[in-house]
Formats: sequence, structure tokens, C-alpha cells
Amino acid sequence: MNDMTYKGIQGIKFLIEINFYISVILLVAAGVFSLPGSNSIFEFNEDLYGALDNNLRMVMIYLAMTEMVILMYCFYRKNFQVMILVGFFLILMIGSMEFYAEINSIEIDENFPMFFLYTGLSHIFFGVMVSIKKDSIKKTSDKSS
Repeated sequence: MNDMTYKGIQGIKFLIEINFYISVILLVAAGVFSLPGSNSIFEFNEDLYGALDNNLRMVMIYLAMTEMVILMYCFYRKNFQVMILVGFFLILMIGSMEFYAEINSIEIDENFPMFFLYTGLSHIFFGVMVSIKKDSIKKTSDKSS
């Protein structure tokens, strides 16, 4: 493989990794800023009372906490392939939010679908990149054995 192609691939890997960490920071920040009384990234329907009052805020907070736990687990195990599955579930949140809005007859911020699409795809690309890297390292070590 020539040097230019290798540098291009390394550059793409670097961009995917940086993008992943930005999406993690964005997801955690969105969850933290969803706390009542803080400046949220999203518009929450303030006219709701009762059981629906803070459901979306709590979902965002739980997502932030779950993201941190999964990330700590990945760093501990030194295995980030699970991020493919996490990204898949983040993308599924788009449909879940639409369903939630339809069932409860409420308005949901139109930025949620783009947010979950971006964070989900970032996680998937990162997980696939790590998986490919791990496979290529395994093949290299198998050849040298």
C-alpha cells in the first residue's frame, strides 16, 4: 500500500474517532442540560402536567448516564465493538420518539431526529472502524505465526 493511501486511511480513522467522541460529549451534554431549570438544547413541552411532565427529560438523562456507563465498560474491556449496537439503538430512538409523540398527542422538538441520527451513525461508524481494525490486527498476527 502506498504512503498516500495509508495516510488517507489514517486521516479517515482519525476523523471517525474524533467525530465519535464529539457525539458522546453532545449526547451527555444534552442529557445533563435536560435537567429541569437548566438551559436545554431541546424544546420540551412545558404545558404538560402529570405523568408526561418530565418523561422526555428523564429519557435524556438516562441516555446520558447509560452512555457514560457503556463507555466506561468499553474502556475497561478495551473493546468498542458494542458501539455498533448502541448506535443502532440511538437511531431506533427516532421512531420511538415519534411513537411517543403520536400516542400522547404532544409536540416533540424537531431537532430530536437529527440528533439521534447523528449520534447513532457516529457510534456505528466508530464501532465498525474498531471492528475492522481489530480484524486486521488479528489477521496480521495470524500471518506472522
